[in-house]
Amino acid sequence: MEKKFKRTLITTALPYANGPVHIGHLAGVYVPADIYARYLRMRGDDVVMVGGSDEHGVPITIKARQEGVTPQDIVDRYHKIIKDSMAELGISFDVYSRTTTDLHARTASEFFRRLYDNGQFEEQTSMQPYDEQAGEFLADRYVVGTCPHCGSDRAYGDQCEACGTSLNATDLINPRSALTSAPVTMKQTSHWYLPLNKWEDALRKWILEGHKEWKTNVYGQCKSWLDMGLQPRAVSRDLNWGVPVPVEGAEGKVLYVWFDAPIGYISNTKEILPDSWESYWKDPECRVVNFIGKDNIVFHCIVFPAMLMAYGDGFQLPDNVPANEFLNLEGDKISTSRNWAVWLHEYLRDFPGKQDVLRYVLTANAPETKDNDFTWADFQSRNNNELVATLGNFVNRAMVLTHKYFDGKVPAAGNSEEIDERLLADIRSVRDSLTANLDTFHFREALKDAMDIARLGNKYLQETEPWKVAKTDMGRVATVMYCALQVCGDIAVAFAPVLPFMSEKLASMLGMGVLTWDMLGRDDLVKSGTVLGSAELLFEKIPDEQINAQLERLSRIKEENKIKNFKAEPQAADVDFDTFMKADLRVGTVLECTKVPKADKLLKFLIDDGLEKRTIVSGIAKYYNPEELVGKQVCFIANLPPRKLKGIVSQGMILSAENADGSLVLIGPSAPVVPGVQIR
Repeated sequence: MEKKFKRTLITTALPYANGPVHIGHLAGVYVPADIYARYLRMRGDDVVMVGGSDEHGVPITIKARQEGVTPQDIVDRYHKIIKDSMAELGISFDVYSRTTTDLHARTASEFFRRLYDNGQFEEQTSMQPYDEQAGEFLADRYVVGTCPHCGSDRAYGDQCEACGTSLNATDLINPRSALTSAPVTMKQTSHWYLPLNKWEDALRKWILEGHKEWKTNVYGQCKSWLDMGLQPRAVSRDLNWGVPVPVEGAEGKVLYVWFDAPIGYISNTKEILPDSWESYWKDPECRVVNFIGKDNIVFHCIVFPAMLMAYGDGFQLPDNVPANEFLNLEGDKISTSRNWAVWLHEYLRDFPGKQDVLRYVLTANAPETKDNDFTWADFQSRNNNELVATLGNFVNRAMVLTHKYFDGKVPAAGNSEEIDERLLADIRSVRDSLTANLDTFHFREALKDAMDIARLGNKYLQETEPWKVAKTDMGRVATVMYCALQVCGDIAVAFAPVLPFMSEKLASMLGMGVLTWDMLGRDDLVKSGTVLGSAELLFEKIPDEQINAQLERLSRIKEENKIKNFKAEPQAADVDFDTFMKADLRVGTVLECTKVPKADKLLKFLIDDGLEKRTIVSGIAKYYNPEELVGKQVCFIANLPPRKLKGIVSQGMILSAENADGSLVLIGPSAPVVPGVQIR
């Protein structure tokens, strides 16, 4: 039998404050967490949702160095952007804090010190990358070099950005410091380690025996780590940004960010509940639920629980960790370094008032069991075909017909027919499925259930046809409209966790007041005699122009990345001088230039080659207008055998260079020359 809890504490992964949040963060963590929190609140549960910005760690210092500012400047800027944009999207944190607060520093320091004093750490000495010129140890991201797998010369000490292989700094060929470009040396340093192996048996029993109900991706990743055997993990780093290690002689060392960040959940709870925070962390009657992405599964299911076990004092381990997989963008992995993302604050600027549309699409495409893909075409389609044509259309019809036939006042239902009873029974069935899916973190299926209510409403109006019945039986119309308005009320309740802005607006139009979950499926949800508000549209179609603007932005980013990451091809094999001299390279003047019919890439040139006029066909139509090339001089190979292209005999090849973005640029002399001169 499922255990009932008095309280629920929901935590969300702390995003790095070295940039804004994007749709991958939202789909993986924040929208699911908010759906669950809103649902529990509607049930009347005692629930607290905490979150905050992770403001320590190497990514922050890298960003600061790149911009020539302090790490504090970086986190101040991005914490505000993240916090404000999440609030605008309706992510209903009870507190959204940050790890640079004094309260967090005290909490993290006390946590470390208790483990240290109780002998829970091992001190180990190792060789770490060091920059002699800068006089400091280097985090993995500050070590760059050549990848031993793909040969890219832009690999980092933790991963190669080109091929994606995970690396250690010592794996790199010719490693150098990203700070000074000096060669990396190895220097001895000491750190404290949490012996995860000490807690392996307890973790194995807790997870593999006690939480078989966890999502398969979470359970499977935990089992894989446990089966490999756990090893001690460092909890400190040589860095000048972070919570200082509270031990004498540890100058220049800070708490490792993976140890520091999850303690933020505790300090965040203390911030909002200074006198009662322990009732959410140390009371067996409170359940803790961690919402995270799949890259954080190990930290939240193995490392953080081991920290809590080592601390003792009644800290509750998470009851569930419903981690999601990754969301891709237009078929490509989201990458902050490549700017390949849809940033939340930019979406809110480009699509004002459409918070619920993004929440809907991200939930419909939630990567709950495997990686999924966000496309702008799907975004537009779901808005126009589902939110507008299905949900919005039904509500608008019900409201408009009630205003038309009953002056906007909810009529009293008369005698019910079988179709009315079947409608209400079907909705109660959907309610049960919807509730079960929300309880088990299947939010994508829950959204389908909610949309099924709107579909039932549309089907009901189509079958009852009140606009026809109104000619003969207004009593029957009253019953139909009463039932249709109950469905509208069900929509307001069912969608409230996912589409809070729409639900609030619809509830106001229906005169429903505060929405609670036990309202769903009732046959008197919208009371007879209630005067409805005006029949406002809940959603509007998104035109092609808005979508095309987003696709053009992504196209520009893709081209910019090609240029930024361009690497010249290796030199071709040597050719002897006599072979090279057989190629007759000349300069000609373009007399005429036209597009080749039914060939998008081809242009037909008529060239003065100094001896006669010759025709050459070239595949550069995508990059030039024919008119702009007339009169220009180009380089060409004169002695290639004639070749027929689209029925045109081409007498040579015009030379062009392929740019990093794939575009072609014609090669010509830097100053005018006589047509026909040879290139030496």
